[in-house]
Amino acid sequence: MKIAMIGTGYVGLVSGVCFSDFGHEVVCVDKNPAKIEMLLRGEVPIYEPGLDSLMERNVAAGRLSFTEDLATAVDGADAVFIAVGTPTRRGDGHADLTYVYAAAEEVANCLTGYAVVVTKSTVPVGTNREVERIIRETRPDLDFDVASNPEFLREGAAIDDFMRPDRVVVGVNSERAKETMGEVYRPLFLRDFPIVYTDLESAEMIKYAANAFLATKITFINEIAALCERVGADVKAVSKGMGLDGRIGNKFLHAGPGYGGSCFPKDTSALARIGQDHSVPQEITETVIRVNEAVKRRMIDKLRDLCGDSFNGKTIAVLGVTFKPNTDDMRESPSLTIVPAMVGGGASVRVVDPQGRREGEALLPGVAWLEDAYEAAKDADLLVILTEWNEFRALDLERVAGSMATPRLADLRNIYTAADAKAAGFEEFVAVGR
Repeated sequence: MKIAMIGTGYVGLVSGVCFSDFGHEVVCVDKNPAKIEMLLRGEVPIYEPGLDSLMERNVAAGRLSFTEDLATAVDGADAVFIAVGTPTRRGDGHADLTYVYAAAEEVANCLTGYAVVVTKSTVPVGTNREVERIIRETRPDLDFDVASNPEFLREGAAIDDFMRPDRVVVGVNSERAKETMGEVYRPLFLRDFPIVYTDLESAEMIKYAANAFLATKITFINEIAALCERVGADVKAVSKGMGLDGRIGNKFLHAGPGYGGSCFPKDTSALARIGQDHSVPQEITETVIRVNEAVKRRMIDKLRDLCGDSFNGKTIAVLGVTFKPNTDDMRESPSLTIVPAMVGGGASVRVVDPQGRREGEALLPGVAWLEDAYEAAKDADLLVILTEWNEFRALDLERVAGSMATPRLADLRNIYTAADAKAAGFEEFVAVGR
């Protein structure tokens, strides 16, 4: 199969590289010349473990290429994937579909024969019907189909998710489109991974419903964590006891400083707006959004309490600012709420993150960036763990505590226990829900 992938952001690049590893001929196209030049040099513009070597292998095999020329990319393509950004629109919470619709019109002008135009971007219900209308209006003579193929990739584990998915969701409205998409995903079908075919609207809704449910699980356990602190329970024990119930499962039941990232914040917001627009309020999702913001504020209160009710004049070391480990993604990270609150309160903040500096320097002004956790902790009044990178899971706590001006630890990812901290010499320790 020949595949064109429009957009080389996180979803587009990972999907394009993985499709080429299936044996398809893939051309990735992007309007950003700097990004294309980078990719042509063999450099990956995002941090995703294993992506660089997989990309190198498939470029060398002649299955994967990059271009700015859309016409070249879609010429003779069997499937054209639209994987452009759908950020939250300012002012109303809706997904901004400007880039999706612009891509649809450009694809219509460039197609040379039958193809399935596949929306890979996360889009509200009805978007694929509008994509079909735009293409048909632009080129009434064109022979094409549309399909919805939402992604379910976890940053930091995206390649494994693509190659060994829980399921692949494909929304189609014709047998011809289903056959084409079946060939695209044939390597997964042959290995018995579930391919779920639906109508267009159901595929669009599955993505939002799945992300909203996962965000609900995170927010639920964060509320339970707050209650655990009041009643003397341990949220890690509670999570384990809950997660062993097969009806619930143990994933996304880890208490922390709130969810962030590229999907959950914008997708919950978009789902809430879709419900409002159709007079079917999504009250659980709306509550999840409010509670998640409250969780971040509660973390700020925890840290302020550790600093004697004021950040002013304190030196604080922060370990991890990306929204999760194994990614450089800062989008909607809890750190973007928590760190500015400390800086604004008069604290001197030192930050250590293995991959966060590239985006973080612009997003977190007024902080000092260091490379080493021990250096950051030296003479600090408080150490805060915000992201559970592996290098922060095995710190020499005694060394850390011994170097601090006042040994205080706020472990907002529940890596360590109070006993660990006390034995290491920390005077004060707080976690989440313990």
